[in-house]
Amino acid sequence: MLAALATCIALLLAFHRVVPNSPGHMGSLLETFLPWLGLVVVVLLEVALLRRSPTALVALLLPAAAWTYQFGGLLLPAGEPGAHDLLVVQHNVSDVNRDPAGTARALAAAKPDLIAVEELEHPVVPVYEKTLGQDFPYHEVQGTVGLWSKYPLTGAGVVDIKPPEITEPWRRGLRAVVHTPHGEAAVYVAHLPSVRIRPSGLTSGMRDESARLLDEAVAAEKLDRVILLGDLNGTVDDRGLAPLTGRLNVAERGLAFSFPAAFPLARIDQVMARSATVGRIRTLPATGSDHLPVAARITLN
Repeated sequence: MLAALATCIALLLAFHRVVPNSPGHMGSLLETFLPWLGLVVVVLLEVALLRRSPTALVALLLPAAAWTYQFGGLLLPAGEPGAHDLLVVQHNVSDVNRDPAGTARALAAAKPDLIAVEELEHPVVPVYEKTLGQDFPYHEVQGTVGLWSKYPLTGAGVVDIKPPEITEPWRRGLRAVVHTPHGEAAVYVAHLPSVRIRPSGLTSGMRDESARLLDEAVAAEKLDRVILLGDLNGTVDDRGLAPLTGRLNVAERGLAFSFPAAFPLARIDQVMARSATVGRIRTLPATGSDHLPVAARITLN
């Protein structure tokens, strides 16, 4: 029995893309929590040791190897910061955050070059402008997403990632060009629609459509260097984000589970790049949001 379970887990880790996404987007649901299959392997290992089952212990080598291949590299030490690195912070600040000033100070404390925020409600925008203005004199806000920068921003505008099912006003994407000492890059900030786990499975249709629209915008980007920061409401293993993860580099080090803040189970806050390398991604201390901020170092190629 243990050997059979171990084999099943190994197959899910190695061939999760084969799991059908209908009904209920079950493939995406599996991929959202894929790293946690490692915990199941640990539990099975303890049971196998208690039962003193050599067959089960040998069988557990399969899922252990599959998990290590899939996620082990994320746990390795990150390289030393380089001269052409940018430190970026990404955070869904929550539209019910009771301490926007404290949240802004917490993000600035990481001493990043860029700060991207989502669920930025209009009444609190002046709070972020005042708190961040001294260290981040350049900023752009479109709808409920914003970008603060140490370096000049130009060419800012809305990125239309609204799925057709949404009929009310909805601006959750922006683009701006940041002019760093190491060259310019197009920066995209995006907040994709939420997904929900229900008895019928994962409701991710609008998220997937929004990801496709965002991918079209990135694909049409004329600048070679692209940085994408956002609450994408999906992990980098989730096939719903495959249009983006197939085009952009993702973090090479770090798990950085960011949601929910009280007990993080998945990283749905992402940093991706084109013609640049995303090094280690890590979480920052909790703020008044239900997400944890994430920080990542980007090396401009």
